[in-house]
Amino acid sequence: MIVAHTPDADDAFMFYGMLKGKTATRMRIKHVVDDIESLNRRAFSGEMDVTALSVHAYAFLHTRYRILSAGASIGEGYGPVVVAGEAMEIGGKRIGVPGKYTTANLVLSLAVDADFTPVEMRFEEVIPALKRGDVDAGVLIHEAQLTYRAHGLVKILDLGEWWHEKTHLPLPLGLNCIKRTIPMDQQLQFLESMRESVQYALEHVDEALEYAMRYSRGAKEEQMRQFVLMYVNRSTYEMPGEAIKALNVLYERAERAGIITKPPLDILFPAVGCKS
Repeated sequence: MIVAHTPDADDAFMFYGMLKGKTATRMRIKHVVDDIESLNRRAFSGEMDVTALSVHAYAFLHTRYRILSAGASIGEGYGPVVVAGEAMEIGGKRIGVPGKYTTANLVLSLAVDADFTPVEMRFEEVIPALKRGDVDAGVLIHEAQLTYRAHGLVKILDLGEWWHEKTHLPLPLGLNCIKRTIPMDQQLQFLESMRESVQYALEHVDEALEYAMRYSRGAKEEQMRQFVLMYVNRSTYEMPGEAIKALNVLYERAERAGIITKPPLDILFPAVGCKS
């Protein structure tokens, strides 16, 4: 089974138990690591059996993949941030975004009324592009949400805070999804392995964090600890009802804005199977 996740500490943290043999699995797993927008685009061809996907991308891929109830990244009043060298209005500006199909790009489009020019680039290129002056502002995901001040940047919009103020709901950002063509018993088996891996990480934080630090990109250990525990928690172990409601609200708002067609939610839970 080909399983793909991003080169980020939170994904490495939650997959540590599974990939390093700390939890039991009868599946033979081939491990693939790629940035989230690359995984979003690779999923259109069904290249991976299990893959991290942006919530935005899933709207285009729901006929091919099913959402796993374990492994989601959900912001509880926090999320991607828009930063710049100084305070500014976004209208008319060139904004670096970490990919067309990222949830960060979707929420930015919902949050900003004024016209702006999105400039797509890999997530790790946003800060260098800002420093070079290639863009006026940029949307940061992953650990850069915590480290941008060290680069002399200021926050001009917190998309997680904006979403919470508007909806009073968490912000679902990333999903783990499994290919629909895989037999259901194997889908459920993988889901159980995913849950066990998340559980192991949460019960062995120091051990799993040491492994995840390989994706720290220069961030300090305490920053990485804060980051991974922001996005790997009990909601990652099993998606709660509030997160499912938030998915529906996000897709409804995006559909009203003419960005997507709202997909049906098909979420795989253990034992009982799928919920919508």
